[in-house]
Amino acid sequence: MVNKHRPLAPATFKPADLVRPAVRLAVAGEASLLNSTTAAAAEKMFAAAATAGVTLTLASGYRSYVTQAATYNGYARAQGQPAADTASARPGYSEHQTGWAFDIGDGSGADSFTPQFAQQPAAVWAQANAHVFGFVVRYPWMLHGITGYYYEPWHLRYIGPEAATEMKNRGIGTLEEYFGLEAAPAYL
Repeated sequence: MVNKHRPLAPATFKPADLVRPAVRLAVAGEASLLNSTTAAAAEKMFAAAATAGVTLTLASGYRSYVTQAATYNGYARAQGQPAADTASARPGYSEHQTGWAFDIGDGSGADSFTPQFAQQPAAVWAQANAHVFGFVVRYPWMLHGITGYYYEPWHLRYIGPEAATEMKNRGIGTLEEYFGLEAAPAYL
């Protein structure tokens, strides 16, 4: 569990089992990698989406500490640190660095990385079905007071089918709520 109150230890953590899943990729290099458990579940989910006529792409997977630092610092330079803190994790605090999370796209680029992506077939399908494969939308609509991040319908986090289905069935929106952890709207 990584959030603004729970950094990785060490901050430069790198999963030992990074692999490239056999899914449609919109990225190359380290961003095309996931940990082996997440990759296997993603392969099943992407195949099920394709069977349903929905295209999913892996738009951003693993990010090293160095890559996350560059990503975060780019936001901070462009928008200022307060805005960056709601749009990008600081290095050492990113779920992408764990290999358990990734961003999806639909291959078209339509509304990519905007809240409007929620209306695209890929996001609609993921919202309805990702739990079956063990994924949750990690930063849901209007729960930024708990997660610290605005709505990201493209950001999926693997927690396993049982936990993801329980969250969906019980209407629990965040991992903080599910695990009984304090809200993490800001860095400590």
